[in-house]
Amino acid sequence: MATPSYDIDALRAEFPAWSIFCSDAGVFYATRRGVQLRNVDIYEGLRQTVSADDVDALVSLLEDQARMVVRS
Repeated sequence: MATPSYDIDALRAEFPAWSIFCSDAGVFYATRRGVQLRNVDIYEGLRQTVSADDVDALVSLLEDQARMVVRS
């Protein structure tokens, strides 16, 4: 098995409000910890769970979500 080119623990430390994992298929998922979004939050673009095919895309999604929270 190849060594992954990412550090999942570093991702978790950088985004502690999210539970982050990589599936066996190589898809990255992040789910909010201890937060249940309201319908209005979801309507405004916040997501309870996000997924991406690579680390860079996941980080971008999480940063976008953080910016949305700051605005609201």
